[in-house]
Amino acid sequence: MASREEQLKAAQSALQSGNFAAGLAQAETVLADDPRDGEALYMAAVASRYLKSFDAASSHLAALHAVTPEYGRAWQEEGHLALAQGDPARALDAFTRATRFNPALAASWREQARLAEQAGHASEAAAAKAQFERVSALPRELLAVTNHLHEGRLLRAEEICRHFLRANPKNVEGMRLLARIGVELGILDDAEFLLESAVTFEPDNIQLRLDYIDVLRRRQRFDEARGQAEELHQRDPENPLFQSRLAIESMQTSDFDRAFELFDAVLAKLPHDPATHTSKGHALKTVGRSDDAIASYRSAINAKPDHGDAHYALANLKTYQFDDAEIDAMRAQIERPDLAFMDRVHLSFALGKALEDRKDYEASFGFYEQGNALKRAQTRYSAEAMTRELAAQKEACTSELFAKHEGAGHDALDPIFILGLPRAGSTLLEQILASHSQVDGTLELPNILALAHRLRGRKAGASRYPEILHELTAEQLAKFGEQFIEETRIHRQDAPFFIDKMPNNFRHIGLIHLILPNAKIIDARRAPMDCCFSGFKQLFAEGQEFTYGLHEVGRYYADYVDLMDHWDTVLPGKVLHVQHEDVLDDVEGQTRRILDYLGLPFEKACLEFHKTDRAVRTASSEQVRQPLNRKGQDAWKPFEPWLDPLKQALGGQLN
Repeated sequence: MASREEQLKAAQSALQSGNFAAGLAQAETVLADDPRDGEALYMAAVASRYLKSFDAASSHLAALHAVTPEYGRAWQEEGHLALAQGDPARALDAFTRATRFNPALAASWREQARLAEQAGHASEAAAAKAQFERVSALPRELLAVTNHLHEGRLLRAEEICRHFLRANPKNVEGMRLLARIGVELGILDDAEFLLESAVTFEPDNIQLRLDYIDVLRRRQRFDEARGQAEELHQRDPENPLFQSRLAIESMQTSDFDRAFELFDAVLAKLPHDPATHTSKGHALKTVGRSDDAIASYRSAINAKPDHGDAHYALANLKTYQFDDAEIDAMRAQIERPDLAFMDRVHLSFALGKALEDRKDYEASFGFYEQGNALKRAQTRYSAEAMTRELAAQKEACTSELFAKHEGAGHDALDPIFILGLPRAGSTLLEQILASHSQVDGTLELPNILALAHRLRGRKAGASRYPEILHELTAEQLAKFGEQFIEETRIHRQDAPFFIDKMPNNFRHIGLIHLILPNAKIIDARRAPMDCCFSGFKQLFAEGQEFTYGLHEVGRYYADYVDLMDHWDTVLPGKVLHVQHEDVLDDVEGQTRRILDYLGLPFEKACLEFHKTDRAVRTASSEQVRQPLNRKGQDAWKPFEPWLDPLKQALGGQLN
C-alpha cells in the first residue's frame, strides 16, 4: 500500500499534468485516513475547482481553513474559486487575505491589482501592483524562502536563505528574511546582528528599521529600540507610523508621559484608529489607570466593532464586567463568516470570560474551547515533543554533572528566579518581593531561554543541549553567568537583588545553577486544576503554546512536577517551593519564609504589596493591585463536566 507521501506526490503529479480526476482520487484516499490532512485538502480543493465541482471545492476549503486558518495558499485558492463562480468581490477579499498570510503569493497580488482596478479602487490597485512587481523581482531563492517562512517550514527556509547569503552576503532582503526566521526560532541574538548589519548597508530602508526595532524590543534592549524609533521619528516627526512606534518604545522604557503625548498626536490625525486606541489602553492599564484604559479600549471598539484585540483587552483586565449590549455585540461579530482569524480568537476568549462572569458556564466553556482550538491549530504544539525535551533535562543534568562543575560559574548573589507555570501566582510573589527595599522587580527576562537556544547549536534535528553542559569549561560557565548579569542590568534600579520572573526557566534550572550557583530559585506552584484551567482560559501574547488544550496543559503540568522533583533530587535545597494556596492562607508567614530563604530582613511593605507603585505587564496586573483574595480558587469547579481530558492528563497529580 502506498504511503501518504507517495499518494500526495501522485496527486500533485496528476494535477500538474491536468488529470484532475486522478489527482482528486489520490487526495481523497489520503483524506479517508485523515480528514484533516492539510495538503490533501488543498489538492482536493484545486482538483474540484478545475472539475467545476464548486460545492465540493468550497467544502474542502472550509475544512482546510479550519485546520490551517492562516495558510495563504488556501485563501488564494478561495480567490480562484470565487472567480470561477463569478463573485469578484469575494475573490478580492480572499486574495487580500492570502497576501496578508503569505506576501510572496505573486498571483494573489496580481489579481488584487486587477480586481481593485475594476472596482474603481485606484490607490489599492496601485499598491497591489507595486507589491506584485516587488515580489516578481525577488531572486528565485528568496521567493522560495518567503513561501517556506510563511507556510511554517522554518528549517527549509533557513537552509535556502543561508545558501543564498553565502553567494550574496550583502543582500539586505536575504538578511532581513534570515532575521525573521531567527525570530521565529527564538534565535534573537543572530537576528539582531543580521538586522544591525543590514541597516548599516541600507540606512534608509524603513522596513529594515522597523524589523530591527522589533528584535531589539524582543531582546528587551528597550533603550536601544527607543533610540532607533527616535531616529525614525526625527526623519518625519508628523508621520503617524513613526509616532506610534516611538510611543510603544517609550512605554517599554517607562516614559509613559511621552508615550501618551505621541499616542494623542496620532489620534489627532487618525481619531478612529483602533490599534492606537488599543495600544494607549495597554499603556494606561500598565500604569494602573484602569478607568482610562477601559475608555480607550471602548474607543477602539467604537471605531472598529470587530477589533477583537480591544474586546479581549477588556476581558483581560480580569476585573471588568461586560454588559448585555456588549455581549450581544460580540456574539454578532463572532458569527460573521468573514471575521479575521485573530479577531475570532480574541472574541472567543473575551466571550468566554464574559459568560463565565454571568455563570453561563456551558456557553462560556464553548467559547474558551473555540479560542483554544483555533490557537492549537495555529501553533501546532506537540505535547510528546515537550515531554521528550523535559526528559532530556533529567537524563543530562545528573548529580555527577553538578559535582563535576562544583565551584564553577559566576559568583553573583543578585538574581532571584521565580519560575513554574504561568497563572500559578508568580506575579503575586514578584509584587510581594518587589515591595522590599532591597529587591527590584523586572520582567519575564528572555536571557536564560536565549542562552539555551544558543547552546542547542544550528544543526536541524540534532540539538546539542542539554548534553553540551557536560562539555563546557569553568571559564565558559563563568562567562555565561557574567553575561547574564551584564545583559539584565538595564532592567534594574538600585536594589542589590533583582527578580527574573520568566516561568519557563524551570526547564533550565540545571543551566542556571551551573552559570549562577549562588542564584536563588523560587518555584511558584498552584493547585493543578486551578493552575491548568486558568492557563486554558488565558490568551497569551506569545509563547505558552501548551495552554491551548486541556490534554496539553495537563500533561505539561505533570511533566513540570516530575522535572521539579528531579531538581530536588540532584540539587537538594536549591529550590524553595511556594504553594499559592499557602500564601492565601498565611501571607505573612509565607512572606517571612521566602525572605528567610533569600537572607533578607522582613519589611512590612511586603504585606502591602497592592499599594506598591510599579508598572506590571502581566495578565495579573489588575489583580495584584488589589488586596489578597480567593476569587481564582476552585474557579474550575463550575466547568467540571467538560474537564475530563484535563483530569486524565494530570493523572497522579490529582491525588
